[in-house]
Amino acid sequence: MAEIIRMPKMSDTMEEGVIAAWLKKVGDTVKPGDILAEVETDKATMELESYEEGVLLYIGVQEKDSVPVNGVIAVIGEKGEDYEQLLSGSAAPADSKKEDSKSEDKAAEPEKSEKAEAPAEKIDTSSINATVITMPKMSDTMQEGTIATWLKKVGDSVKSGEIIAEVETDKATMELESYEDGVLLHIGVEAGNSVAVDGVIAVIGEKGADFETLLKAQQAASKPTEPADTKAESAPEKKTDTPAPTAAAPVSSTPAPTADGERVKASPLARKMAEDKGLDIRQVSGSGEGGRVVKKDIETFVPSAAPAAASTSAAGSAPAVGQESFREEKVSQMRKVIAKRLAESKFGAPHFYLTMEINMDKAIEARKSMNEISPVKISFNDMVIKATASALRQNPKVNSSWLGDKIRYNDHIHIGMAVAVEDGLLVPVIRFADNLSLSQISNQAKTLGGKAKTKELQPKDWEGNTFTISNLGMFGIEDFTAIINPPDACILAVGGIKETVIVKNGQMQIGNVMKVTLSCDHRVVDGAVGSAFLLTLKGLLEDPVRILI
Repeated sequence: MAEIIRMPKMSDTMEEGVIAAWLKKVGDTVKPGDILAEVETDKATMELESYEEGVLLYIGVQEKDSVPVNGVIAVIGEKGEDYEQLLSGSAAPADSKKEDSKSEDKAAEPEKSEKAEAPAEKIDTSSINATVITMPKMSDTMQEGTIATWLKKVGDSVKSGEIIAEVETDKATMELESYEDGVLLHIGVEAGNSVAVDGVIAVIGEKGADFETLLKAQQAASKPTEPADTKAESAPEKKTDTPAPTAAAPVSSTPAPTADGERVKASPLARKMAEDKGLDIRQVSGSGEGGRVVKKDIETFVPSAAPAAASTSAAGSAPAVGQESFREEKVSQMRKVIAKRLAESKFGAPHFYLTMEINMDKAIEARKSMNEISPVKISFNDMVIKATASALRQNPKVNSSWLGDKIRYNDHIHIGMAVAVEDGLLVPVIRFADNLSLSQISNQAKTLGGKAKTKELQPKDWEGNTFTISNLGMFGIEDFTAIINPPDACILAVGGIKETVIVKNGQMQIGNVMKVTLSCDHRVVDGAVGSAFLLTLKGLLEDPVRILI
C-alpha cells in the first residue's frame, strides 16, 4: 500500500524545509535506509532517509522548492499503484482543522465556500504538458524570496539542471534550478520583486501549452488557505507590483550572464562576494569544476580596470551641491526575519535593564599572563563567557526560559554568542561553557564565529542556548542595551574597556572600566535576581583567578 512521505521536523525551530537535491527519481526502487533527498534549512543541509520500501511513485516538491513541516514530499508504494486518492485525502485533515477552529455559528460558511470552490478544484489540467514553478522555502525562517536575477526569459528553452534564476533569501542568494525540460512559458515575478513562499514564480512546459488554465487551477487550489493565511492574502498585492521592473534595476545589475548571453558559472557565495567587492564576476577566472568561480577565486582576484570604473561610477553618482537626494534598498530577507523576531521579543517580553561597571585592571593583567602560555590567544570576550557561565552556575534562576504556563530552569549552561554577519546576526552556541577551560572556550568561539560568517553552521551549533552574550566592545561602544534572544530570559550586553579616573580607598587613580548591561524578562527574572547575578559576575572578572577554580 502506498505511503505518503512528509517533511520531518529536523530542528526545534524548523517550520519548513527546502529540497536541496533529490537522490531518487520517480520510478526508482527505494529500500529502508536509502537517502531520498537532501533537505536544506537556513544553516544546514541534512539527509532525508526513507523508512518505506517500494517504488518512488510521486515527487510533490521540486528541488529548490520548500514545503512546510508535515507537508507532502513524495509517495512510495507498489509499481503502478493508484496514489491520486491518497494525495487528495491528505489535505482533508488540514482543512478539517481549519473548520473546527471556527465558531459554531459560522460553521455553515466553510461548507458554502467549499461548494463554491468545488468547480475550481475540478479544473482539468491533465492534458496540459506544463509545470508551475513556485517559490521554494530556502530556510526555516524564510517567508518570502526576492528574484535577484532571471537567467532565462520567456520563450527560452530550459533543460533539467539549468539555473533559471537567483533568489535572495533571508540568509543568502541561492540558485533556483529547473527540474523540468521545456520552454519558459510564463514569468510571474519580475527581477527585484519578492513573492511569498509557495507563490507562483514561473511556468515551464511544451511550447504553446495552455499555462493560463494551469495558473487558474493553481490559484483555485490555493484559495482554501487564504482566509486563514495573511501571507496568501498579500500575494495578489505582490503580483500587482510585478509590472514595475524599475525597482529591480540595482539588483538585476548583478553580473550573471556574459555579453554574449552565456551564463557565468559561479557559486552563490562567490557571486555575493563579488557583488560586495564591486567586482565584475565575468572578469574572474574560475578554478572550480568546469571553470566555476568559487570563493577563493574572488579572494585572490586583483582587478585591473576596476579602480578606474569605480572612480568613474563614484563621480557619476555624486549628488549635485544643494540638491536633496536619497536612495532606497529593498529589505533583505535576513533583515526581515531579524525585525520580526526582535519585535516579538521586545514587545512580547517585559524588558528591564541593569547596568554595572566592572574594574578590569586584574583581568587585563591575568589575560596578558595567560596568553604567555596559552596554546590559543585568549580574548576578553572569552573571559566574559567563562565568567558568565560561572555566575550562572551560582545564580541558576537567570539561566531560565519563559514557556507560557511554566518556567524552565536549565541545569546545563549553553552560552549563545551573537556574531555579526552580512545583513544581520547569528547566534552560535558554546555548550556546557561552565565546564570548559578558557582555552577551550577560545577555540570554540573562533571556530563557531568563522562558521557563522561562512554560513557553515549545523543545527547543533545554533540550537539550545540558555543565555546570550552580545559584545560590541571591539567596536568602541561603551555601553548599550540588547534585546532578549528567545527562549532565553536574559541577555548580557558587553561594552568596551575604557581607561578612566576611578576612586579607590578615597584616592583618585587611573583604572580600566567595562560596563555591562543585563536585559531581563520580568516574567521570569526579578531585579534582585538579576542584580545578584551581576554582582557575582563583577566579582569573578575583578578577580579572574576565581573563574579558574
